[in-house]
Parts: sequence; C-alpha cells; structure tokens
Amino acid sequence: MTRALITNYNKGLSAYKCGDYAEAVRWYRLAAGQGNALAQHNLGSMYSEGLGIPKDYAQAVRWWRLAAEQGYANAQTNLGVMYRNGYGVPQDYAEAVRWYRLAAEQGDDIAQGNLGVMYANGDGVPQDYAEAVRWYRLAAGQGDAFAQFNLGGMYYNGQGVPQDYAEAAKWWRLAAEQGHALAQSNLGSMYSEGLGVPQDYAEAVRWYRLATEQGNALAQHNLGGMYYNGQGVPQDYAEAHMWSSLAAASGDKIARKNRDIVAKKMTPADISKAQRLAREWLEKHGE
Repeated sequence: MTRALITNYNKGLSAYKCGDYAEAVRWYRLAAGQGNALAQHNLGSMYSEGLGIPKDYAQAVRWWRLAAEQGYANAQTNLGVMYRNGYGVPQDYAEAVRWYRLAAEQGDDIAQGNLGVMYANGDGVPQDYAEAVRWYRLAAGQGDAFAQFNLGGMYYNGQGVPQDYAEAAKWWRLAAEQGHALAQSNLGSMYSEGLGVPQDYAEAVRWYRLATEQGNALAQHNLGGMYYNGQGVPQDYAEAHMWSSLAAASGDKIARKNRDIVAKKMTPADISKAQRLAREWLEKHGE
C-alpha cells in the first residue's frame, strides 16, 4: 500500500473522528478508488448509514463488495447482512451464507454468530442445529453476546446439544452481563424457576429489573408477577399493576389480563398510584 493511499485513508479517518462526515467521504472515496480495502469498507458504511452522503444501500453494497473481494472480513460480514435482509440487493440467503462463511473462517465473531443463525433456521443451508452450535460457540468464545444468548437457547431447548439448563444459564449469564436484555430476562426466569441454578426469587427480580430498564416487555411482565406474588420483593399490587401495564402497552396480551386481575384487588387510589408510576417510568425512559 503506497504512502498516498495510507495518507488519504488516514485523512478520511481523522475527519470522521472529528464528525466532519462529508470530508471523511471525500478522502475515503479517493483512497477507495485507488483500491484501499479499509477505505472501501468505510465508504460503504457511510452510504449505509447516510453519513456525509445520502443513504444508498446499493452503493454500500458496491463498496463493501470491492473490499470483501480483497478478503476484508468486516466487509464480507456486512455484505452477508445485505443479502440476508435484501438491502441494496435481492434477498439471497445462499449468498448471505457464502459471505458470512468467508468472514467466519477468518475468525469474525459477528459472521460466526450470523452463520449460526442461518444453520439454526435453515436459511440458505440445510437446517443443522449441531452446525449452528459450532458457529455460535466460536463466536461466544470471543465474547459475542448475541452468540452467547443463542448458544444458551440451544442448550435450553436441547438443539444440537443435550438439553442442559446449567449450560443455558451459564451462557445467558455471560450475555446478560454484557447488557443483553433478553438474556437478562431469561436468566431471571431461570432463577425464578430454579432451572440450572438454585431457585432465588431475589436474584430473579434483579435480572428482570435490569431487563426492564431496557424496555423488555417479557421482563416487565415477569417482574409484575413477582410483585403480585411477593416473590423476591414485598407484595405490592401497585407495582404489579404498573409493570403489567407497561408490558401490556408493548402488546403483551397475557400482561393485559394480569393487569386486570390485579386491578380487582386494588382501590381506585391504588390504581391511580400505579398509573402514575407507569407514567413516571415512561417519562424517565423517554417513551
């Protein structure tokens, strides 16, 4: 790579870091046109996100393809995503698999996790849970929370591996500790039910609460149930009503029924309090 290519790319990167996206595009385009794979990848990302230039998925695909054909793993992964979703190209699962595999074989954890999903769903390849587990495990071992969550699900359901709740809890915990909301909610359920971990209602509440802070409706529903039954927290119908209402607002039909059940045990003043708590929560979380 010539000094000029490196200089043009670095100027683009510097402009990007300063928030001058139009200038970043200018320099990336110069370097990309001269064959710099990093610049091609980054220019594709600018088109994909509409930074410094109008959003254009077809152009994103064009530049990512050039970088991907040079073996740049991140561009291969991104190109796989575009084919998977039909952004800028006709949807083509087999082509998505091809690009994911190229990146995955280079150790790209996102591509490995995505390839696992393709095998789990049978998209572009024959459905193969064992192969899905293999790719999830590779990505999960690199700390990828998405893959850790999915690997936990394979152990929970016994897909591609023997059913093992302790292993499911292990992988969900790793994802949950990285802030994966559904993993947090699922781990809360494991503690609530005593699956793979000792039953511990207080610990269930802790994980449910972390997930609710991210707006996870399932965790809101479950946290409402904990308050209704006084499990891990003092029994509190107002809190139960509040969390059930928040989950119901996200379309959880069972939560709506539960909210109506708890309302029958509440005074009008208690219901008003619950509604106020729900409004305050929504205001605090910008919803």
